[in-house]
Amino acid sequence: MSAGGAPVPPPPNPAMSFPAPRVTLPAGPDILRTYSGAFVCLEIVFGGLVWILVASSNVPLPLLQGWVMFVSVTAFVCSLLFLGVFLSGMVTQINANWNFLDFAYHFTVFVFYFGAFLLEAATTSLHDLRCNRTTTVESLLSDNQYNINVAATIFAFVTTACYGCSLGLALRRWRP
Repeated sequence: MSAGGAPVPPPPNPAMSFPAPRVTLPAGPDILRTYSGAFVCLEIVFGGLVWILVASSNVPLPLLQGWVMFVSVTAFVCSLLFLGVFLSGMVTQINANWNFLDFAYHFTVFVFYFGAFLLEAATTSLHDLRCNRTTTVESLLSDNQYNINVAATIFAFVTTACYGCSLGLALRRWRP
């Protein structure tokens, strides 16, 4: 009772004031049994290969391949975090519309990765371009760099396709 004699209302129940997070993907290791979980794992593997291959080519065109490196490393780290949040079960603790966040994340990364794939393909296509290096005319890319960039282009395409498939699955969950 308060000083005026009126009863004090009980404190609000926090479970009643916060809605449950909206997520249709399972939390914990069960995420790996879904198509979405499998695609995220493929995104991590193939995305890691992209930046490893681009870095191993000694980045002959830093203006083009710098963006490819930025996108692939950032997407790799964000996909690891995304998968980690689901594996740890934190999605059930954080109040958010995870279906929309999944869609927004995969849409954004798909657009950026598609651009990175095009830039990597453009870099690879410059193999036969001849550059005047003071006294000699040399190819822009050595044969080894060309082969590495071909592999990086293929894996960038496969990674982009994985992000596209994840985007389609996320769209189906977000807009049933």
